[in-house]
Amino acid sequence: MKQFLWVVIAVCLVQFAKTDAYAARKHRVHAKGMKCCQVSRGDKYDIGTVRAVKSANSGLYSNNIYKKRLDSISRDVQLDYNEYVQTEIDNYLLQRSDIAHEIGLARYYFPIYEKAFREAGIPDEIKYLSIVESQLNPNAVSRVGATGPWQFMSSTARLYGLTIDEYTDERRDPVQSSYAAAAYLKDAYQQFGDWLLAIASYNCGKDNVIRAIEQAGSNDFWAIRQYLPVETRGYVPSYIAMTYIMHFYNKYRIEPQNCALTMNTDTVQVDKMISLNSVARVLSLDINLLSILNPSYPRMLVNGSTAAPKIMVIPAEAKAKFVASYNLLNSELANIDYRSIYNGQQVLPVEKRIPLHHRKRKFEYLAAINKHKGTNSRLLLAKIETKTKIGKG
Repeated sequence: MKQFLWVVIAVCLVQFAKTDAYAARKHRVHAKGMKCCQVSRGDKYDIGTVRAVKSANSGLYSNNIYKKRLDSISRDVQLDYNEYVQTEIDNYLLQRSDIAHEIGLARYYFPIYEKAFREAGIPDEIKYLSIVESQLNPNAVSRVGATGPWQFMSSTARLYGLTIDEYTDERRDPVQSSYAAAAYLKDAYQQFGDWLLAIASYNCGKDNVIRAIEQAGSNDFWAIRQYLPVETRGYVPSYIAMTYIMHFYNKYRIEPQNCALTMNTDTVQVDKMISLNSVARVLSLDINLLSILNPSYPRMLVNGSTAAPKIMVIPAEAKAKFVASYNLLNSELANIDYRSIYNGQQVLPVEKRIPLHHRKRKFEYLAAINKHKGTNSRLLLAKIETKTKIGKG
């Protein structure tokens, strides 16, 4: 009789585990995902897990090569191996082209993350979490408004010192957002004493982790997993699986794609309002490259001032020309066709339509055009220019 009861209990537990895994997979299969990190500004994405999911193959799961490999790279973060992790490994291996693309991008972004994490005392291997979050897309925006490579909500971003205003969104800045992510994870680790719990809290918040710990009576992630939100149940296994893939992609004949971003960059200080379009034209740079190097300026305007200079990233070989052309850049700003800031067209001089003594008023025109964008901004600009010509501006 006892033996029969044990068999019944075992069957129920297996069925519960399958149901739990199915719920997590169903949630993620219906998530709308982004395909590539090199995207146009303004594109919005649901960056919930985007990869197709299949059940863990029992034969693969019984093969300890995965566990041995994870054990060989496990350092500060505990990299457990189980059916949930195997499911995510299988899942990522279905998306070989995405992985190849992300490995290429990592050559640019990972040194930024590593520096921020090293200074904060955060384990280096947590850098792989950004791939799970955003696929290394600085312009990623989730369905709930989480933004940037580390997917910060605005309230949490401000709490950790990131600037979000009319011209700047530092959640998109890979440098500033990495320091903020490191600060959050360090706080979470100090609170929970476990990196997997800290990572789980990054997805669902510290309060949800605290409640799960109380319900489970344990501070082990796998013990509290069933009490966490469905998305978070798969989030930590996804992180472990991504860490595995990024170390052993060559075992699966995944060839990294070349990264279009220049690796040799430098920074310059800007103490004036400057358009990225103007900078790209004067320095003969691809505007798409310049914008992806400076994702924290979503309006394509660097709003620097003498009191508060802004940092801009440019290819290192262009720095000397930038310094030599700085006054020219300021001059060109006076002649910007502001429509180009929003539609990506070539910057056109408008000095013949708007007298130079009205330069100071042009940013008011820009605000008005932006406010009415999507209605009839060209007509609005024509009215403003006509009004300026007859001296009523």
